[in-house]
Amino acid sequence: MNQDSQEIASQSSIVEEVKTELNDIDAREVSEHSERYEALHQKLQETLSGIDGL
Repeated sequence: MNQDSQEIASQSSIVEEVKTELNDIDAREVSEHSERYEALHQKLQETLSGIDGL
């Protein structure tokens, strides 16, 4: 597997993780949503920064 294929697979994995996390958040009490959304937001920021090479 070349580097481009690995990056695409990694990005797809991240998308699946985010989708799973959003579904999990939806199943939780509303009082827990804010903290979970903040953690998910941080993960997305880190991922996007890594993709952009910032």
